[in-house]
Amino acid sequence: MSGSAMKMKITVWRQSGPDTPGAFKDYELNNVSADMSFLEMLDTLNEQLIGNGEEPVAFDHDCREGICGSCGMMINGVPHGPERGTATCQLHMRKFQDGAHITVEPFRASSFAVNKDLSVDRSAFDRIVESGGYITAPTGTAPDANLIPIPKAVADTAMDAAQCIGCGACVAACPNGAAQLFTSAKLAHLNLLPQGQAERWDRTINMVETMETFFGSCTNYRECEAACPKEISVDFIAMMNKDYVKAQLKQRRLAGQVFP
Repeated sequence: MSGSAMKMKITVWRQSGPDTPGAFKDYELNNVSADMSFLEMLDTLNEQLIGNGEEPVAFDHDCREGICGSCGMMINGVPHGPERGTATCQLHMRKFQDGAHITVEPFRASSFAVNKDLSVDRSAFDRIVESGGYITAPTGTAPDANLIPIPKAVADTAMDAAQCIGCGACVAACPNGAAQLFTSAKLAHLNLLPQGQAERWDRTINMVETMETFFGSCTNYRECEAACPKEISVDFIAMMNKDYVKAQLKQRRLAGQVFP
């Protein structure tokens, strides 16, 4: 462990299951390196707990490279902690002072039930993606990379949206528990590209209406954008709302309710 060891007081939410009450519990750590990631600090805490015969803290993690989105948690009341544009697994303990008191709790949103301790159920996001986050295309050999010309600005914007890792920080930060930033990002990275045009309007209606069955409404607090570890813009929400209105009009025209 490089550098001198730091001491930390860690207050962690402990809850054995979704239907049981939880409570905060305090722990002391005396061997925290400034070079540790936040998740490595939790690993160290769990090693200490296991050594003492106690139950380790449950938390979600996978890639530990800011890609999978599973590591989301509230750190001192902020999704993913104090560093802007950073997932929990990318946050290092050098961002905290020696002797710091850190409070860690799961994302607080009615749509994210607590599985155990810091682990939450984000399957509502899966339902949104299942409802339209795909394209239907003939199978076969892959086309040449440059076969379909796409303007660079469009490709860049689609890639900006595709950065969303589905961590849920936007929902946890929103006072309304809204998921518009997540849904709009998933829509934009398909709706902007030629391959996504065939199902653009049905996709938009299906994903937006699925979202609304699980999450609250957007009232433009913009906390989602501030909390997003990939710094995805709320401009995508405006794009989604515009597409949703167009999609509804197209459906009504097809049903003969509105004339062009």
